[in-house]
Amino acid sequence: QVQLVESGGGLVQAGGSLRLSCAASGGTFSRYTMGWFRQAPGKEREFVGAIGWRGGSTAYGDSVKGRFTISRDNAKNTVALKMNSLKPEGTAVYLCAAALDGVRVGVTTRAVGYDYWGQGTQVTVSS
Repeated sequence: QVQLVESGGGLVQAGGSLRLSCAASGGTFSRYTMGWFRQAPGKEREFVGAIGWRGGSTAYGDSVKGRFTISRDNAKNTVALKMNSLKPEGTAVYLCAAALDGVRVGVTTRAVGYDYWGQGTQVTVSS
């Protein structure tokens, strides 16, 4: 069983920055593709970013490209999301996800490709 726990959310003004972190336990973290998604009330879950099992490959949603950076530390079983130039439309619950067979799925942007999810951390961006 894999457990994912997100942290780092909060309230920030538009234009500000936040750094989210996700700690994983159980299984072999270094084999997972890790992803971040977000979900605002009444909206569909949106892909934010993903990083391959080796950390060399990344992908980002169009709405965050150039502003967000995903990284991982396989020694610490953590994945981070650095968010710069935040916008009010970025207000959402941010969820960490793990795809156990990272070699097979690659850097997937599809929510159905992920096997485990965290509970999420709230990010609120004020205008």
